[in-house]
Amino acid sequence: MRKFAETCEQIAGTTKKLVKTALVADYLKSCGVDESAISAVFLSGQPFPVWEETTLQVGGRSLWQIVAELAGKSSSELAGEYRRHGDLGAVAGEVLPKRNGQGLGVLEAESMFRQIAAARGAAAKVGLVRELLSRATPLEAKYIVKIMTGDLRIGLKESLVEEAIGKAYDAAPSDVQRANMLLGDIGETLRFAAARRLGEARMRMFHPLGFMLASPIESAGEGLSYFPEAAVEDKYDGVRAQAHISNGEVKIFSRTRDEITESFPEIPEALAGLRREAILDGEIVAWEYPAEIEMTKEILDGAVSPADRHKAVNLGRARPFSVLQQRLGRKKVSEKMLREIPVAYLVFDVLYADGELTIDCALKKRARILDELLAERDSRPRGYRTIQSQPKLAFEDEQTSVAGSIIRAPVFRAASPEQLDELFLAAQARGNEGLMIKNLDSTYSPGKRGKSWLKMKRELATLDVVVTAVEYGHGKRIKVLSDYTFAVWNGDRLVNIGKAYSGLTDADIREKTQWFLEHTIEDQEFRLIVEPKIVIEVAFNNMMKSERHDSGYALRFPRIVRLRPDKSAEEADTIERVAEIYARQK
Repeated sequence: MRKFAETCEQIAGTTKKLVKTALVADYLKSCGVDESAISAVFLSGQPFPVWEETTLQVGGRSLWQIVAELAGKSSSELAGEYRRHGDLGAVAGEVLPKRNGQGLGVLEAESMFRQIAAARGAAAKVGLVRELLSRATPLEAKYIVKIMTGDLRIGLKESLVEEAIGKAYDAAPSDVQRANMLLGDIGETLRFAAARRLGEARMRMFHPLGFMLASPIESAGEGLSYFPEAAVEDKYDGVRAQAHISNGEVKIFSRTRDEITESFPEIPEALAGLRREAILDGEIVAWEYPAEIEMTKEILDGAVSPADRHKAVNLGRARPFSVLQQRLGRKKVSEKMLREIPVAYLVFDVLYADGELTIDCALKKRARILDELLAERDSRPRGYRTIQSQPKLAFEDEQTSVAGSIIRAPVFRAASPEQLDELFLAAQARGNEGLMIKNLDSTYSPGKRGKSWLKMKRELATLDVVVTAVEYGHGKRIKVLSDYTFAVWNGDRLVNIGKAYSGLTDADIREKTQWFLEHTIEDQEFRLIVEPKIVIEVAFNNMMKSERHDSGYALRFPRIVRLRPDKSAEEADTIERVAEIYARQK
């Protein structure tokens, strides 16, 4: 770990991406393949490969207490160091004592991580973490803690590690990136690269791929400025979900790549009948089902306006996100909840089918593949209905279907701003957020945000932000943490931009209070500095320049719209997005 930690220090000392990549490549080449493979995972800021479901389950508060104990420091003394460094790993490197005989190898550190993950009970885990940090030198401990908290903070993203693997083993970066995407294991990808076998990498089912993201737009005119004709879908207010189906087994993953199958047991049951292996992309929403599906000849003949074509298939309608929220995070869903809060999986894309990746295909071809998949189901749950749709409801020769709780998301066409405006109003009338506008010729770019997918929302003046500190409330909320300070990204650093205390339910606040107490980094009595992992959506009246926050901006009358458990901290908005809103406001 000494050489690993020294390399990390060098990487942190430069802002140049090419230099960072070269440093990683040189380090990887200097180690044996086993050590390099594990190091690649560590350099991605994780203790284990992405595809594994293994977690350490050691909270920030526990780490804080262990570091304080080993350093012989009081909590207030450690808090002072934290204010100076802003990172618990850096604090550990500064305050832990150096003793003779310290030093760990990369393989030893990985073995200890696995022992910690396998340990049952907080006491057992704390004992192993204490042993691990005691055996490490202060510099090694600095990066061990950073890996445990999931953030190296050295300006090194996984994409740069992929480039470094290509440089170290004379492989094309695109081949490394593709293999890592298929395997979900950058360490195994390195082994393939070292053996000159990257082309042999195959899709590992049940590890989530990155989700393609959309860029916000302000008007219908802008919506068609990037491509001449668009596929248009409603933007649903639910949870983005990726479904993996293979041999009757189904798993569902959120945008944060967490498995959420248990929260929605009706969806795997409905998807299990697919004849082919597949990975689907869609949105889970709380759904209000109609008593029956009604169609008219006029609608089938296409003799209706684009805004009314959704009536061609009366599939029901989405309910507010607050309803769906009651299903999130539950390991067991009661029969009562299944009855009272039914959900639907609105499928709009396919990433993999029958042994082949489809992400390189154009959207219009992926749509046909998706329609074929949904039409081929072996066993159709009770209530399965397929409706042949002749009109231009979606893509030609498409079937719009309902399979239990699986619905093919209706797709419209638009070739003018007027049509987009009409569709936008219709989407709002159905209670949805707005529109998704997609280039018919676009490929699927996992984890990327570009101009091939656009989103036109009801409210543009909202930000997705990361909670950095929490405070106890007032009155009836004096015993719960209800006041949230939040931040946006400025490069690889979070900068505070505001504080809000209204918008969440009492139940949400109680639940999050427990989480914040378990993930406190610094206790300032009534104010807690917490691990920056919780994302919330905030609305505000306007924005101003201000020195009160380190972002240089302040929000006027901010309020919490909702929690965003479907988003990771890395997906929160940036200071560039803030500047755009500010400029538009002016």
